[in-house]
Amino acid sequence: MKIKVDDRPTWDEYFMEMAEVTAKRSTCLRRHVGAVIVQDKHIIATGYNGAPRGIEHCGEREGGCLREQLGIPSGEKHELCRALHAEQNAIIQAATLGQSVEGATIYVTNQPCVICAKMLINAGIEKIIVKEGYPDELAVEILEEAGIKIVMLGE
Repeated sequence: MKIKVDDRPTWDEYFMEMAEVTAKRSTCLRRHVGAVIVQDKHIIATGYNGAPRGIEHCGEREGGCLREQLGIPSGEKHELCRALHAEQNAIIQAATLGQSVEGATIYVTNQPCVICAKMLINAGIEKIIVKEGYPDELAVEILEEAGIKIVMLGE
């Protein structure tokens, strides 16, 4: 049986699907986010949002999510969250493996927040492809100033 070339996902669709699968590992109670860093059509690191190694995630803690308890809106007061973001975990995984991300593309299920945007800029990520937006206009401004375009998949 032959597979039609038209039936195959584009590279962007393929890597975003990988980010979506990665997001399934998330331990966050509010939002599951996955990230895949790609260089020359090869996955070099993945990450999802969740608590650091050896630390209980919100679902294991009595009371659950502190930000939820305090009524903190999405996109605000990230410092009160126990979890690292997917982009942060992907950068950390690459560093742990000794893999440079300079010049790479990151596929993320949600637009990066301002903290992640600054990390991606300094890590040398050149392109960000996202599936959905996120309420953080400062992140968009900083990425634009740095010359990094956020591409919304499908647009």
